[in-house]
Amino acid sequence: MSTELVCFNRECRARFPVNQVVYECPDCGSLIEAVNDFSGTEPQALRALWDQRRLSREPLDVSGVWRFREMLPFVDDPAQIVTIREGNTPLFEAPRAAAYGGLDALQLKHQGYNPTGSFKDNGMTAGATQARCLGLQRVACVSTGNTSASMAAYAAAADLQPIIFLPHGKIASGKLAQALEYGALTIQVEANFDQILALVRRLAANVGIYLLNSMNPFRVEGQKSIVIEMLDQRNWRIPDWIVLPGGNLGNVSALGKGLRELKQIGLIDHMPKIAVVQAAGSAPFYRYFHCAERKSFQPVENPETLATAVRIGAPVSWPKALFEIESAGGTVESATEQEIADAKAVIGRSGIGCEPASAASLAGIKKLVARGLISPDADVVAILTGHLLKDPDYVYRYHTGGLKAPSGQEIASTYANSPVVMPNDEVKIAKFLADAVS
Repeated sequence: MSTELVCFNRECRARFPVNQVVYECPDCGSLIEAVNDFSGTEPQALRALWDQRRLSREPLDVSGVWRFREMLPFVDDPAQIVTIREGNTPLFEAPRAAAYGGLDALQLKHQGYNPTGSFKDNGMTAGATQARCLGLQRVACVSTGNTSASMAAYAAAADLQPIIFLPHGKIASGKLAQALEYGALTIQVEANFDQILALVRRLAANVGIYLLNSMNPFRVEGQKSIVIEMLDQRNWRIPDWIVLPGGNLGNVSALGKGLRELKQIGLIDHMPKIAVVQAAGSAPFYRYFHCAERKSFQPVENPETLATAVRIGAPVSWPKALFEIESAGGTVESATEQEIADAKAVIGRSGIGCEPASAASLAGIKKLVARGLISPDADVVAILTGHLLKDPDYVYRYHTGGLKAPSGQEIASTYANSPVVMPNDEVKIAKFLADAVS
């Protein structure tokens, strides 16, 4: 098995060695993908090997990414791998969320159980590993939160210097706190995500930093392990639909790639459909996908949503995401701030917390079922991308009133669970509890 870097443009397909630092094709400007040669791979033997590793205590085997390392054959020296036990995230049954979405049943693959609390860890372990393989010392990313937290942690574990560029005042404090705690050099720029990414892409080569945003093909390689692990947890039973939120669209690109490779090897015999859901105020991919004439991709100049993880108006991975969704016969949906907030509260009442962007999955499912695109009896897995505590202020404001959309419109606390203030009086509290139960 081996890996080479290839231009994603099907009309170009320029090739580059795996040890070349390249994010975009110098010939046509398209993104780069890692193309793996799986010749001679025997699917049943691979499954048996992965099962056997469950009993191992070796660091690579207890990682939910590197347990499947045959799917990431770009590492020649395993000693270079950077792992902090990422992956191994749970797959929950969520009957309340299913009922809300109009489904008979629903499973939630919760990536918020990763070491830094988001799906980014699955990709960052691979990206940081490649940085070490290349002998680089400085890594950087532009982030609305989760990427910065993850990159800072993996850079610290790998003894690399992390440099983070953030939109000033546009990040949840829980995520910023992580980046600061892990020792990252943090630069808040007075611009939005898309403007900063364009700036840093120009800076990268000049100042000698290795970019670990989702345009990095090795990030995508790591993130595809999400769908590999999910199918392994389901004993390789393929769902009808996989639904996930969309921001920069690296995750849908990764999951689609992983599914195609599993089918190529023979581990699955068909592809599930993929649906990606964007926040309505940051939904350029939704608009493009449903446009009658797809002439050119039009970014959202000033993207707005309280779901900060997907507040991205010019997603760099949209060509890859489009290819994967169309290959899988999937679709793209959008959800309003109210729909996301209510879906998030329902997920919480299922005993499963998540950050706002994650809840776009359930909000989108509800709309797709209502439209008849997803059948109520369909086998559906939704991806939750981040932990509840990434943005606790959002939760508090929703349940106590005062949560407002970027437009200023107040978001109704449809499923409010406000705290109650009581005097230090045993009788009154006992009566209140009796009334509450009845």
